[in-house]
Amino acid sequence: MPALDVTATSIELTRQLCDIESVSGDERAAADAIEAALRGAEHLEVVRDGDAIVARTNLGRAQRVVIAGHIDTVPLNDNLPTRFETEDGVEYLWGRGTVDMKGGSAVHLKLAVELTEPAVDVTWVWYDHEEVADALNGLGRLVRNRPELLAGDLAILGEPTNAGIEGGCNGNLRVALTTRGKRSHSARAWMGRNAIHDAGAILQTLADFQPEDVEVDGLVYKEGLNAVGITGGVAGNVIPDECVVTVNFRFAPSRTPEQAVEHVRAIFPGVELEVLDLAAGARPGLDAPVAQGLLAGVGGEPKAKYGWTDVARFSALGIPAVNYGPGDPSLAHTDDERVPVEQITEVERGLRAWLTRA
Repeated sequence: MPALDVTATSIELTRQLCDIESVSGDERAAADAIEAALRGAEHLEVVRDGDAIVARTNLGRAQRVVIAGHIDTVPLNDNLPTRFETEDGVEYLWGRGTVDMKGGSAVHLKLAVELTEPAVDVTWVWYDHEEVADALNGLGRLVRNRPELLAGDLAILGEPTNAGIEGGCNGNLRVALTTRGKRSHSARAWMGRNAIHDAGAILQTLADFQPEDVEVDGLVYKEGLNAVGITGGVAGNVIPDECVVTVNFRFAPSRTPEQAVEHVRAIFPGVELEVLDLAAGARPGLDAPVAQGLLAGVGGEPKAKYGWTDVARFSALGIPAVNYGPGDPSLAHTDDERVPVEQITEVERGLRAWLTRA
């Protein structure tokens, strides 16, 4: 089993964790290594659920914080093992998982072992299957199987944020819009009705759509409505009787999932609509006193998280949640995934200072 040296720097620990391949569905080796590194820490209660690891302090503090991160990655593309490179005077760690999100998970592991007397009780979580179907998500499994392990006054998810605080997240809706026609021979097109042609009105509406900037609790979220797929056609000589346009709506957390669906229905009145995927967003949660303390300790101006993240799971449990981790989210999943090493140490500094405050 690969070993993780928690006495190493958080940068080196990130390299070690990234070099343990853990594409979604193959997280066992990484989970085993994390569990082994935690088992020697007498101040932690360690629980395992599949390939999710939970480590908790039980010091009787007045508040409890949940700090979580996933350990799986998207598939490799010749970007492991990791390597260090310097560009324009900035040192980077290159490789799959460096951004999304083993940098954050490595920082969590180091702090979990080293901080024996934090100012708040801490529940540390490393979980599996974040990059694949929602039904497989390890954090979602913990919510279903052991929700009491995730109780807390604030949750911090180590998703990449360029080492700044990003509050909440957008919701995510995916729908199928279907137009229906009548088949005929293409030589006698007037005898049929072309469903693909009818879909043109949907595409024009999408092309003309102006996304909104929506302020929620002081942070501005960008909404977006876009076609992400289109299917139709029967044969080269047949007028098609069906066309399906798949549309993705990223909506501000001020909308409920139900309101998001109704909003899209109103944009496409009379069009057959099927909901394919729907996930609620999460409000920023920065008005909670414990979150204000985190902001003061980390510094900088908080921003909105545009994509959907697992902070929404905590929000659904009534726990305010923020994103805070090293790495540029625009480099997640890319072949040139890389993280500035200074961001790894900055996130470690920020969390360590806040968790050990007087």
